[in-house]
Amino acid sequence: MSLLLFSILPFSCVAKEYKLILKDHLFYPAEIIVPANTKLKLLIENQDSTPEEFDSFDLNREKVLYPNRRSVIYIGPLSPGRYEFFGEFSPNTARGAVLVEGKTDADN
Repeated sequence: MSLLLFSILPFSCVAKEYKLILKDHLFYPAEIIVPANTKLKLLIENQDSTPEEFDSFDLNREKVLYPNRRSVIYIGPLSPGRYEFFGEFSPNTARGAVLVEGKTDADN
């Protein structure tokens, strides 16, 4: 019965949450360290007065971050490694990375 209940829970109930702030066209923190093989919820608060677009080829994600609003991006589970992201409208300053640490399923 518990397996059935777990399978119908929404993704957001099982995803670990990490907060990012976009301020002055910079992501804070610029790097987050997360465990491997875990579903993640990125809660991004754009404190700038202008929009930005979260973009990541590594994570295969793209989302407009509206000014003075919060946005959610779900990622994972991910294998160990470095996954970079950037702000498309401020690519020289709004940069960051998700650092995934831990064992893969193959290591167990």
